[in-house]
Amino acid sequence: MEAHSSPPERTSFLYVEDDPVTRDIMTKIIRMRLPQIDLFTAENGEAGLELYKRHTPDLVITDVSMPVMDGISMAAEIRALNPRAVIIVISAYSNTEYLIDSIEIGVCHYVLKPIDFEKFFATIDKCLTGFHH
Repeated sequence: MEAHSSPPERTSFLYVEDDPVTRDIMTKIIRMRLPQIDLFTAENGEAGLELYKRHTPDLVITDVSMPVMDGISMAAEIRALNPRAVIIVISAYSNTEYLIDSIEIGVCHYVLKPIDFEKFFATIDKCLTGFHH
């Protein structure tokens, strides 16, 4: 029995993470697990917002704490552009302020680091199917 459904064929993700090692590892894992998607990456919220405006990806996955523009500010800007944007926030912080901000913005899910990849990909499935139906 397949544990995860596959995203629709023409799906694109935006992954925003300031740490280059983490960004590289996550990009490889996402591409291995979901080779059919288009994956855009950015090193901060400002670059992520520009990529979002250019490509309008189906799913945004972002770290919280980043230079230039943090993930919560970027998510708020994206939601202002597209109230139906699907956003997953990843954070090493268990700071309730970030969680409350994420809920107020309307993110789909909040994932804590270190990432449990089975739960992470189940979260992606849940967010995409929940927002596409």
